[in-house]
Amino acid sequence: MSERPGRLVLLGHPVAHSLSPRFQNAALQRAGIPLTYEALDVLAPDLPGAVRLLAEDRAAGNVTIPHKEAMAELCDVRTTLAERTGAVNTFWVDEARKLVGDNTDVDGVALLLTELLGAPASGPVALLGAGGAAAAVLAALERWPGCTVTLYNRSHTRSARLAERFPIVTRCVESAEEAARDATLVINATAAGLEDDELPLPIESLPFGAAIADLVYRRGETAWVRAARACGHRAVDGLPMLIEQGALAFERWFGVPAPRDAMWDAVLVPDAR
Repeated sequence: MSERPGRLVLLGHPVAHSLSPRFQNAALQRAGIPLTYEALDVLAPDLPGAVRLLAEDRAAGNVTIPHKEAMAELCDVRTTLAERTGAVNTFWVDEARKLVGDNTDVDGVALLLTELLGAPASGPVALLGAGGAAAAVLAALERWPGCTVTLYNRSHTRSARLAERFPIVTRCVESAEEAARDATLVINATAAGLEDDELPLPIESLPFGAAIADLVYRRGETAWVRAARACGHRAVDGLPMLIEQGALAFERWFGVPAPRDAMWDAVLVPDAR
């Protein structure tokens, strides 16, 4: 981008829990950019109007639950990854005053899984969820040969629709327990555990030796990650993905390397997790 954004925002509902303002503002300060990143709690019916006003202000920003798929429909231009996933988590206004949507979640997922596993994922994967986050997971996994995905979502219609778009999904099943049965990697791409200690899948249903990736993050990690690790599973929450997608977004907005060290420092202070 050649023109600096007029505002930087996070759109979602809820957003009070988000660490994005904390680390993005730390990055802005480190880079000497005189902007403030703010979280805007926007209900679904209000999203089109809010986006229209933000575009008039040349705003840029991020999108979180539950608006990623709706945001893709509102953008004038979508990057290849945004088209592939049907979801937008990063946006800006270009020189032609077009609203551009991108998906930096995909590379955030790839980093998260590589750090967890020590190598690209392979073998049978259980994926819980069928929204924009799940689409980002599938877009990341389809880059790696040898992955097959069993998909579970409470809405079978949504599961089937997502599976049609991603041939890496070999089965859609009726329960999370069935999805995880033979998996070597189990990924939670639902909102379970975001605001409470709900587990997306009982710990006793995890196969022996399976690795766990929870795209949800909370201060002190999610209950699912803590319980899985206590039972000997490799497990990680969504914080590395959150930081990486935010860093990539920063680079889209400003065309300079993101100060990832400042971002991590901002979230690892004692009261940040």
